[in-house]
Amino acid sequence: MNDVAVRTLRHLGGHRFWVEFSDGTAGEWDYARVKQRVGPMAEPLKEEAYVARAFLVLGAPTWPNGWDVSPDALHADLKAAGVLKPSGIAAE
Repeated sequence: MNDVAVRTLRHLGGHRFWVEFSDGTAGEWDYARVKQRVGPMAEPLKEEAYVARAFLVLGAPTWPNGWDVSPDALHADLKAAGVLKPSGIAAE
């Protein structure tokens, strides 16, 4: 992978976020698929109020219960979906 980091994570409502990466790309991320996950770690993420509590730890979207998303995997998913565009953030 490219070892990218998320630089900006902004909740847009529901399970949607605006994400900007360290490589200068950005796009909208819909994390509604987390609702399909099972188990005690995933359960809180089914609620919008909890999803909105996301913050960044070392460039990875993270929630208070420790759930996180790999920034490399997120970047790859958004790239494959065709939603990444230049963001204007200077790449490292």
